[in-house]
Amino acid sequence: MTDAGATWETDTGPSAGRISRGRLAIVAALLLAPLAGFILLIVQPDLDGAWEHHPSHFWLVLAIGAINAVLAWTTGAAARRRGDARLFLVSLSFLAAAGFLALHALATPHVLLDSPNPGFVLATPLGLFVAAVFAALSSLRLRERRARAVVRHGAWLLWGLVAVMVAWGVLSLLRIGPLDRDTVVERASGPLIVPSVAGLLLYAFAVLRYLRQPRNPASPLPLAMAAAFTLLAEAEIAIIWGRNWHASWWEWHLLMLAAFVVIAVFAQRSWREERWAGLYLPETASAERQISVVFADLEGFTAFSEKHGPQQVTDMLNVYFSEAIPPVVERFGGEIDRIVGDAVMVTFNTRGDQPDHPRRAAGAALALQAATTAVADAHPDWPRFRAGINSGIAAVGILGTGGGRTYTAIGDVVNVASRLEGLAPVGGVAISDAALDGVLGAITRPLGSLPVKGRVEPVDAHQLLAIEAPPDARFPQRT
Repeated sequence: MTDAGATWETDTGPSAGRISRGRLAIVAALLLAPLAGFILLIVQPDLDGAWEHHPSHFWLVLAIGAINAVLAWTTGAAARRRGDARLFLVSLSFLAAAGFLALHALATPHVLLDSPNPGFVLATPLGLFVAAVFAALSSLRLRERRARAVVRHGAWLLWGLVAVMVAWGVLSLLRIGPLDRDTVVERASGPLIVPSVAGLLLYAFAVLRYLRQPRNPASPLPLAMAAAFTLLAEAEIAIIWGRNWHASWWEWHLLMLAAFVVIAVFAQRSWREERWAGLYLPETASAERQISVVFADLEGFTAFSEKHGPQQVTDMLNVYFSEAIPPVVERFGGEIDRIVGDAVMVTFNTRGDQPDHPRRAAGAALALQAATTAVADAHPDWPRFRAGINSGIAAVGILGTGGGRTYTAIGDVVNVASRLEGLAPVGGVAISDAALDGVLGAITRPLGSLPVKGRVEPVDAHQLLAIEAPPDARFPQRT
């Protein structure tokens, strides 16, 4: 372990994250070329050829919706794992576009429905507007208090959006209110011009905000988002003035496809661990927080490895690290930071949403020992764990760059937890004074003031025997 703070390596010089003017001009020209082509089609109607092919429309829209659904799922999962408000809002933007595009696909005549449905046809301008709202919100510099509020109410936002999409689908099928019409307009007109224009302005706002985001050479995602929102803003223009089943009408479909493909490609090119880190809020990417750390290591692992074959050693570790430990960690709301050989590091409160993190860590360590002891009792020759707990301030965030990027906690609190584990009895748990102060009802046995390798000051440690409250008591779960 090192004592360095967890930082995402960046170039802090005057050229950090900058793009040459020539390259920027080329990118801008490529992004604005579709708009120039669209204007030409509108000005010269003879060039705006017609092609009405329903199956192609259905599969194109469905493909766009599928890409959006994948983006919504992956960004949403990353946002929940890291508690990042910006990425969560981005996931809602993708979800809104995906859901309403799926409804629009259903409007294709003679594919799933016998005739066009007004509500399903108009789902695209509505969906793009809703997606633009979340896109604009995601571009804002959310303060920590507001960001936590977004994460805390994330489930309500998610299911509220799903409810809106389901309600629109039901109203469309029942043809209620303004959706009860015989003629179907496949372009924004009348009152529906308002959401299209509003969506255009919101996407333009998001583009400007993302271009102003601090950029890191390790992740081009903010620029990819700006490029995608530029294409979606152009799609809003095409929705307003495009002619049904003409090239100008097909263009906004292709612009949406290009926008989401851009994001998917740049995300795929990012390192798979913390793929969406380029969109994290600064507090997520790097922050100092009070955390608790549990280190557990197998005593006698080297001797066991000497006497058994590699596959037997692997099978033993897989039972511990796949079957015994993860359920315990999940139950107490912890996160497995890393597994190195026969050691596991579990952290609590890395998101800043677990004020009871010492108690969670203590309960998890006792439960971990109980679970792994039950496994070891069935295999008498298997090594057993020792565990150490410590609490304190750590730097939490992205460490490294490129292919070595990971999310971890660094600091003296981690080092001490690691050393305490080595001082614990086999099958037991050693806990520091700093962690013990946050565990009400702890039953302990003093281990004394122990010297810690690599540290000047000794650590007052105790063996944690039990907690008067059940160690597997229910804890508030993360959203």
